[in-house]
Amino acid sequence: MAVMIFMRKLAAISLAGYFTCNSVTAAAQNNQLFIDPRIPAIDYFSAPSDVVTKLDGRLGAREIQLAYAENTGYLRALLDALDVPVESQIAVYSKTSLQKSLITSTNPRTIFFNDDVAVAWMAGGFIEVAALDPQKGAVFYSLSQARNTAPRLRRELDCLNCHVAGQTGSIPGFLVNSIPTAVDGAILPWLGNSLTNHRSPLEERWGGWYVTGETSSPHQGNMIVTSNNTAQLPQERPPPLASLAGQLDTKNYLSAYSDIVALLVFDHQMQMMNLLVRIGWEGKIAQQEDPAEAASALRATAIDVVDYMLFVDEAPLTEVRGSSGFTELFNTRGPFDNRGRSLRTLELQSRLMRYPCSYMIYSAAFAALPDVAKTAVYLRLAEVLFGADQSARYARFTKPMRQEIVDILRDTIVDLPDYFAGPLTY
Repeated sequence: MAVMIFMRKLAAISLAGYFTCNSVTAAAQNNQLFIDPRIPAIDYFSAPSDVVTKLDGRLGAREIQLAYAENTGYLRALLDALDVPVESQIAVYSKTSLQKSLITSTNPRTIFFNDDVAVAWMAGGFIEVAALDPQKGAVFYSLSQARNTAPRLRRELDCLNCHVAGQTGSIPGFLVNSIPTAVDGAILPWLGNSLTNHRSPLEERWGGWYVTGETSSPHQGNMIVTSNNTAQLPQERPPPLASLAGQLDTKNYLSAYSDIVALLVFDHQMQMMNLLVRIGWEGKIAQQEDPAEAASALRATAIDVVDYMLFVDEAPLTEVRGSSGFTELFNTRGPFDNRGRSLRTLELQSRLMRYPCSYMIYSAAFAALPDVAKTAVYLRLAEVLFGADQSARYARFTKPMRQEIVDILRDTIVDLPDYFAGPLTY
């Protein structure tokens, strides 16, 4: 229990010199267990090793150049360099950014993402980048849009003012919120303000976001509240949007879509990233403070990680159709087992994934987990998938479904523990 006692002590450490956002203060008052990012086991403020830092190193060495475009500056070139698909574009028009003064319903902030990084752009501003460092968690950068013969990415610590909070697991993390929004982009939190992940009911999602594509489930996307002083949400939901045409001047954007499937995947992925970072940090401290008790100290966190990884308590969907080609692109990324099955196969009829186990198990962040943390996750995953835990919350996992997930894991993860080789007992 020494590690948990140590972490409780960390909650009392003053971080005022680093984190000053109201969300951090509120989380501290709710007795969240903050881990001091300055301790040697974490060393968050030292040089990161994520994909953005590596790209910036190549830019500094003149091994690569970013081409400049008139309407979008370095955006296209940066996405290409980071292997981020344009089809992943989603658009948010709430003033929830360092550059909130620029954001309106006709000048939204567009976000593009892959497994490692999210890139945000809006007309008239700089490019914002959030990368998942395998060791440190979310690391934030900016890229000036001023034409430059040698553009460089700059680390931004100010983002931590809001990106370390109880909602991120009390570590530098990713935030996705649904907040009703007015025409000018002003947020109206008294009408609703909720953290969004795959457990969020659709009727609570995407306030302040554009949504293109189709679903019969009501949601708050595309809703622009006409009065900043209203006391209630509009009764009628906006009709589905095939594209962003008519909402903004799409010729100035890389894509005319804010794809509903990309939004669903983004909602899942951002929280999965936070959970992986949290158990990684706890694992580093546990190994350093009390190696003998490290595994038991991580048990509760591992249950949380695996439950989310397996989409336990996922909000139900009704038939969803994307608009940008993101669905088709995502489905082809693999890896695939010897029968052509993949954890990236989307279902989109009643749930997000055909095989409900997160593809983020293939991520660099998962691969970089300290051994004690990775072992804790694998052991818990085996308990559920092999049927040792038959709690009611796992009732949706029929034996055939669990077998499919185990088969895919066996074929696609090289270092999968030997105990995944046996037969399912229940």
